[in-house]
Amino acid sequence: MGEMLISREPVEVLFGGAHRFRADTCPKMGALALKSLRENAPDAGTFARVLGIADEFAETVYQRVQEKLQREPVEDFHIDFEDGFGVRSDDEEDAAAQSAAEQLAMAMDAGSMSPFSGFRIKPLNAESRARGLRTLNHFLDVLFSRTGGRTPPHFAVMLPKITEPAEIATLIDALKPYPPIAIELMIETTQAILHLPELLVATQGRCAAAHFGPYDYTSSLGITFASQSLHHPACDLARSLMQLHLAGTGVRLADGPTNTLPLADQVHRGWKLHYEAVRRALSNGYFQGWDLHPAQLPSRYAAVYAFFLEGKAEASRRLRNFVQQSAQATQVGGHFDDAATALGLLNYFLRAVNCGAIPESEIPELTGLSMESLRAGRWS
Repeated sequence: MGEMLISREPVEVLFGGAHRFRADTCPKMGALALKSLRENAPDAGTFARVLGIADEFAETVYQRVQEKLQREPVEDFHIDFEDGFGVRSDDEEDAAAQSAAEQLAMAMDAGSMSPFSGFRIKPLNAESRARGLRTLNHFLDVLFSRTGGRTPPHFAVMLPKITEPAEIATLIDALKPYPPIAIELMIETTQAILHLPELLVATQGRCAAAHFGPYDYTSSLGITFASQSLHHPACDLARSLMQLHLAGTGVRLADGPTNTLPLADQVHRGWKLHYEAVRRALSNGYFQGWDLHPAQLPSRYAAVYAFFLEGKAEASRRLRNFVQQSAQATQVGGHFDDAATALGLLNYFLRAVNCGAIPESEIPELTGLSMESLRAGRWS
């Protein structure tokens, strides 16, 4: 079966330069996001008009976005030693690796880290391999010395600008001395797209996610900056190929960022562009995506919540009917639902609950199932 019952998956990922990472970074990102929301959309009506949210969902979306930004603003934070860090001296990068690892250990103790997290090293190509491995080792050595060999839950090391499986093999070898750590792949070169199955094999079952990098990818195709876009047809093809190769593997997919930021005099424009990009990604089966600035978090969660709320009534009718018919194929309103589509409906509600779009308390009435049954994939 192409569909499987999902465990929790994040709906966003926020990157920050390693030199700026602190134990309280995630709560601070939430405070900045909430400040942007309240200053630029002080009420539900304004927020809904800017983004194009239907009136019937406006108040609910606005309230749940505020709650999310206060409770769990960042779902997946990655400490960045690549583009967000830049090229620095060895001494500077060594110091940043030590500081970031120490701060991560402090965040673990304080409970202030996002539920998913990781760090991105430099590419392991010939040019930057030595530096990438040095940072990897230094960061992990310091982290494990501070935590007694522990990492945060759902922690991964991300490898960017991959061109061949040998780079992944190098990473696997470098991780052998440490407790098991997941790997995430940046898919942003033509070679990575063309050889994705081989790259996946090279991870030896440790690949947790594949992230699409639209701007490096379009650049590698010779597309000039004026035409580079998250929505370029070349990006659509690449994302579809990623889905084709990774479907059913358990590897989650993450879409790239919207690079028009909601800052200064273009907050509303930036929110609208971001909202539309997230909605498009959700419709195409990409439930996680990159954010570049905390001011994008309000539009990220608004898009996700509106997406799930708009489909809630129909999904509820179809799943409840399926459950009531003892998990046999049924027809509701012109839709034929068998076990495969019912599993998709279960995943719909699991994703909605996990991200905060729908409270757990509503699940029994909406689905006819307890949360325990929903998470276990049982029809009773």
